[in-house]
Amino acid sequence: MRISVFGLGYVGCVTAARLAEAGHDVVGVDVNEDKVAMVARGNAPIVETGLAELLDQGVRSGRLSATADAGEAVDATDLALVCVGTPSNGNGSLDLSYLERAAGRIGRALAEAEPRPFTVVTRSTVLPGSVDRVVRPALGVPLGAHAMQSVSIAVNPEFIREGCALSDFLDPPFTLVGTESAAVAAQMREVYRAVPAPFIQTDVRTAEIVKYACNAFHALKVCFTNEVAGLCDAFGADAAEALRIFRTDHRLNVSEAYLRPGFAFGGSCLPKDVRALTHAASRADVPVPVLGAIMSSNDAQIGRAVERIRSFGRRRVGVVGLAFKTGTDDLRESPLVRLVETLLGKGYSLRVLDRNVSLARLVGANRRYIEQEIPHIASILCESEEDLLNHAEVLVIGNPGSEANRTLAGLRQGVPVVDLTRSVVRESGPGDRAVTSSEAPFGQARPQMV
Repeated sequence: MRISVFGLGYVGCVTAARLAEAGHDVVGVDVNEDKVAMVARGNAPIVETGLAELLDQGVRSGRLSATADAGEAVDATDLALVCVGTPSNGNGSLDLSYLERAAGRIGRALAEAEPRPFTVVTRSTVLPGSVDRVVRPALGVPLGAHAMQSVSIAVNPEFIREGCALSDFLDPPFTLVGTESAAVAAQMREVYRAVPAPFIQTDVRTAEIVKYACNAFHALKVCFTNEVAGLCDAFGADAAEALRIFRTDHRLNVSEAYLRPGFAFGGSCLPKDVRALTHAASRADVPVPVLGAIMSSNDAQIGRAVERIRSFGRRRVGVVGLAFKTGTDDLRESPLVRLVETLLGKGYSLRVLDRNVSLARLVGANRRYIEQEIPHIASILCESEEDLLNHAEVLVIGNPGSEANRTLAGLRQGVPVVDLTRSVVRESGPGDRAVTSSEAPFGQARPQMV
């Protein structure tokens, strides 16, 4: 393929070098003529082991060139990868001026040439909405609405680290492309034909946020690990050994567990143990701001759910689920109990369906807890989906499972669903019907629930 790479910084140089090595014809573009001159000579403008040799190889093969002229690059290629920097402003926001200028240069170059299909792919790290808000207008202003119909726009975040960027390029966790176009996805598969990683196609805004989710989690792991190590030091434990053992658990710790969106946590273990650990840290005078924020972050999920329910302006609410998770009758520190209590306190009329809890009220170990601690909730428990639906003007899915599925199957038109489990797909349009995720077509993107 014929590819132009806009921005010859870290990401741009590595991308250009590896794509040329894969057999593509690559033109590097930058406003800095010193960088352009270095790449054109096969020299690396940044320090990265092996990059200079790879750039030299690309130039010698004739597959890699560099220019400061955007028009020259666009004329010689069919697809542009925009790899310019997106640094922080003083207030923490992104400076997208380099991205806007690069897109504008591409737009003007296309406007001055004969109309033809062209693909513009943002590889820079940008927040959701940036492509629609910045790239698309910057291209469209010089091109006009008619010519823009020939231009395809996509997102392709990079997952490379300084110091091992060349190896990361060939061995990323996945190749991620945000586009609704099958033709553009096919183009991008060809671009990365030498990269054996799984190819994932999604929508533009989801692709934009994935890189941020990854980096935020990486940063969180560093801070979490260092806070736990500090506590180990204070308590006389071996930090390296404790965290080595921690890493051997691939079922829950280093795994997919707990990394699916849903509601707040609860139960007899997590809240108690987090509070105990942060209290011990306070007594030991060890600062643990990440660990200390866990409970308040969890509490915020309950407040957010209340606001989502309140936004409908309806007073009769049905809730599916009361235990802290599906398949148990344990109500200890259940976030659903707290949600129900908050709504009752605000004057809502509620009915709750959870057969495990209803059974526990009669014979289970939680009977005393129900009778002594939450008798006001025991009185609003329903015995059937029909009872719940007859009452509900708003339906809340608190726990997934067969009860939720049966309730959704009987839902009448016009009743909004607040899905705290994020396990439900909602069809759009008049007379909406809620369906379970198992009913949705395989691979269908799930619209955000209300």
